[in-house]
Amino acid sequence: MKLYQGRIPQRRQGGGSRRPESLWRRVPLAFLASAVLALGCSNGTSTDGGTGGVQTTGGSATTSAVTGGSAPGGTSQATGGSATGGATTSGSAGTTQVTSASATAGSATGGSASGGTPQTTGGASTGGVSSTGGAATGGGATGGSVTGGNATGGSATGGSATGGGTTSSTSTGGRASGGSVTGGSATGGTSAGGRASGGSVTGGSVTGGGATGGRAAGGATGGASGGTVLGGTTSAGGVSGGTTASAGTTASGILAATPPMGWNSWNKFGGGVTDTLVRGIADAMVSSGMQAVGYQYINIDDMWQSSRDASGNIVPNASKFPNGMKALADYVHSKGLKLGLYSDRGTKTCAGVPGSYGYETKDAQSYASWGVDYLKYDNCNTAAGSNMQTDYTNMANALKATGRPIVFSICAWWFYNWEPTTGQLWRTGTDITDTWDTDSHSVIALINNNGGWSGRYSGASYGSPGLAQYAGPGHWNDPDMLEVGNGGMTDTEYQSHFSLWAIMAAPLIAGNDIRSMSAATKNILTNADVIAVDQDPLGIQGKPISTSTTLEVWSKKLSGNQTYAVVLFNRTTASASITVTWASLGMTATSATVRDLWSHTDLGPTATQYAASVPSHGVVMLKVVGN
Repeated sequence: MKLYQGRIPQRRQGGGSRRPESLWRRVPLAFLASAVLALGCSNGTSTDGGTGGVQTTGGSATTSAVTGGSAPGGTSQATGGSATGGATTSGSAGTTQVTSASATAGSATGGSASGGTPQTTGGASTGGVSSTGGAATGGGATGGSVTGGNATGGSATGGSATGGGTTSSTSTGGRASGGSVTGGSATGGTSAGGRASGGSVTGGSVTGGGATGGRAAGGATGGASGGTVLGGTTSAGGVSGGTTASAGTTASGILAATPPMGWNSWNKFGGGVTDTLVRGIADAMVSSGMQAVGYQYINIDDMWQSSRDASGNIVPNASKFPNGMKALADYVHSKGLKLGLYSDRGTKTCAGVPGSYGYETKDAQSYASWGVDYLKYDNCNTAAGSNMQTDYTNMANALKATGRPIVFSICAWWFYNWEPTTGQLWRTGTDITDTWDTDSHSVIALINNNGGWSGRYSGASYGSPGLAQYAGPGHWNDPDMLEVGNGGMTDTEYQSHFSLWAIMAAPLIAGNDIRSMSAATKNILTNADVIAVDQDPLGIQGKPISTSTTLEVWSKKLSGNQTYAVVLFNRTTASASITVTWASLGMTATSATVRDLWSHTDLGPTATQYAASVPSHGVVMLKVVGN
């Protein structure tokens, strides 16, 4: 299937600079000189990988044995014989985890934890012995036993799932026919914290230490719990030396199992980011209530770097970050948040400071040693003869090799079919600007490109059925950061902007000054009902389902029987009535309970359809549950 029809989004001159407008308009004058270097100085871009089929993350094995890896300082583990119906292995480097394994006629024996006692994980089948798990799933944890890290992964006739513990938390699982699950999947495919399709798991999510489940094809969804520890969230693969083994990892070991939520410095501050600013933003993320509703990443964009030392190590700008990045990461982690950085696959970043080309391993090691949890990786100033897929893969592998789970955000300004197996999210178009509908950088253009297709919207880059098929736990289409609160649009338009990002299961990365938000901006960014749509563990990206392209109905399947999110979206310049029918959602129920997610009002049972007056450029957003 052809992934796009017609034009490719226009690159900057020479294929290099991503944001000449935003650099000139937003970067403080002190940074203009270095920013100018980014304009038109790329030596070329790769056009490989523009077409292809559906991507899978995690994969599945069929009727194969599952063999554990080793936890740091531990020994090789085995979990419980063969997997029935398929198994996947997932987890972060250095903390190998096994999920979706069924034990038959026996029990699985874990390894030993350094300084602790041997653990046993896995359940029993009929005739076997069941034991509760230790600190790791199929492995030990360096540093000894984890207090309170009990695994529940009960047994069932026909097989059981492997258990695993978490730091100061109890891991619980979802339930499938054929067995019970803790952080994995059972025969017939129910995943706890993951997406199961015939028994394979790609993972779930933990938001702020809480648990949300994953997406099960043909089964139910279970939850995976993970307690929050300084620096991140625990995973069932165990801990190393008492610190968390995760940055957005769940019990099944996947990164970014729901769309990442956080803040990025570029839209508001350009190259003017400093240590003081970042600490203030971290404080505000907690005090504003943003952390409580799921925001966790504090991401520093371009121009934090200054040079490389004699050994080739990347050096932060000492005037902006006088305490270094490790101290800053420690501060962010002390708030229960996570730190992200930015680099580029080229020799220089888009603003002209050192990129990572040829230094991927050194840079990844630096990031890990500082405690970085997220990397945005741009596409400017590429080296002559370089290959895009190779460059991004090199950094992805370098990050994995550090042993620290670091979310990898690919910023190649386009979707390629290798991206879902390389990063956790990828940009699907050009840089956003704080405008409604003026050009290809506006909110409307990015909605059309990320959520629609060329046969539906003029200017959309991808052919039918669009990119929604590639979204799911651990891999997300990214239409770019949010502009909510930056002043270029109305509050009604910002509400629509946020609602469409949520129904598209897009990353929610705020780009405003959250230290001084208006009440309206705060209410938009912290609407827990809307955020729950974005973070729904099924991980399905919503799509437009109406024939009309101006008075639209968008729909997204949510967890739960006959449960949907709906956006009634008015693109026109006057208020209008928009109707959604239950049949158009694919519901078999003729009556449904409706909740308005912006007024936070339960509207009660409604027969066959619902109609609402929607303001110009506005939305009405609903949760619909069939009765």
